[in-house]
Amino acid sequence: MKQAFIKLHIAIVLAGFTGIFGKLITVNEGLLSWYRIWLAGILMLLILAATKKLERIAFRDFARISLTGLFLGMHWIFFYGSIKYSNISVGVVCFSLAGFFTAIFSPLINRRALVLSELLLSLLTLLGIALIFSFDARYRIGITLGVISSALGSLYMISNERLAHSFKSETATMYAMLGGGIALTPLMPLYGYFFPVETLIPSWSDLGYLLLLAFFCTVVLYMLQTQVLRRISAFTVNLSLNLEPVYTIILAILIYHENKELRWSFYLGLALIILSVILQMLHVMRAHRAGSAVAGTR
Repeated sequence: MKQAFIKLHIAIVLAGFTGIFGKLITVNEGLLSWYRIWLAGILMLLILAATKKLERIAFRDFARISLTGLFLGMHWIFFYGSIKYSNISVGVVCFSLAGFFTAIFSPLINRRALVLSELLLSLLTLLGIALIFSFDARYRIGITLGVISSALGSLYMISNERLAHSFKSETATMYAMLGGGIALTPLMPLYGYFFPVETLIPSWSDLGYLLLLAFFCTVVLYMLQTQVLRRISAFTVNLSLNLEPVYTIILAILIYHENKELRWSFYLGLALIILSVILQMLHVMRAHRAGSAVAGTR
C-alpha cells in the first residue's frame, strides 16, 4: 500500500506539468490531444518491442480498451480547451471534479451502492469549483469545458480500473493510446471544420514539447496510474490527483505570473479542494489500518 501511494504521488507530480505544456504548445486543443495520444502510443509500442514485453491481444479486447482510450482523448481535448479559454490554474482546478463524477459514475457502472462518505467529500470539491465559477465570470467558458473534461476523465479512470485487473499496466496503456488515436482520427476533420487552423503541422518547438509531454507526462504517468489502480480504488486515485492543481498552479505562478489574474474566490475554492484531498487520504489510511488489524486477528 505504501509503495502504491509513492507511485501515485510521482504520477501527481508528472501530472502537474501537463497544464504547463498545454500553455507552451501553440496548436489548438484538438490537434494537441491527437498528437499526444498518437506519440504516446507509438513510444509505448517501441519501448515494449525493444524490451520484448509487447503482448498481442484479441480484437474484442482491443475494441474494449479503445473505448477507454477514446474517453482519455476526449478528456484531453476538453482539458486543454479549458486552459486555452481561461488559464492554466482554472483548467487544472476544474479537473478536481473527477472525484465527484467518480463517486456517482462508479457505483452505476460497477453496480454497487453509492458511498455516502465519497459523495460528501466530493461535495467539498464541488463547492470549491462553484465559488470560483460564481465570483469570477471571466472564466466561465473555460470552467464549463473543464467540468466536461473531469467527467470524461472520471469515465477513463473507472474503465482503466477494470482493465488493470485483466491486463498488465504497460499493455493496457499502450493499446488505450493507440486505440484512442484510431478512434479520434475520424473525428478530427469534423473538429477542424468547426475550429479551423492555419496548419496541421506543429512547429519544431511544439514538436519538442509534444515529445516531452507524450513520454514523461503520458507514458510514464499513465503506467504508474494503472499500477496504482491494482491496489487503490479509482475514486481515491481521482481525488488524490486533485493535488495536481497545487503543483501546476505553483509552476504557473513562477512561469506565467498567473497570481496577478486570480481573485480571492479562486484561493478559497482551492483550499476546499485541498481539504477534501486531505480528508480522503486520512479516511483511506484509517480504513487500511482497520483492515490490517482485522486480518492480523485471524
